[in-house]
Amino acid sequence: MIFSHYASWIGGSAALLTTIAFLPQAYKSYKTRDLSGISLPMYSILTLGVALWMIYGVLIGDWPLIVSNSITLCSSIVILSLKILQVKNGAPQNT
Repeated sequence: MIFSHYASWIGGSAALLTTIAFLPQAYKSYKTRDLSGISLPMYSILTLGVALWMIYGVLIGDWPLIVSNSITLCSSIVILSLKILQVKNGAPQNT
């Protein structure tokens, strides 16, 4: 039982930290609209992966997976959407 307690604590901490990690980039991207250093293929793949993790969490009923990946998905969708708009508007790319 002690191992289970530590595993839950470690998993929750990891979910929290990886979710928080996306927020500064999403905020900066939204505020400055400068996404020249963001790779469109990378963020497309990342966003799809996060969406699949969230769906997996729903399928197995794991709330930490659902909540953390929902927040991360929102952040990565903001960044990806801004990047797509930038590409459509013809801004120079560093992909």
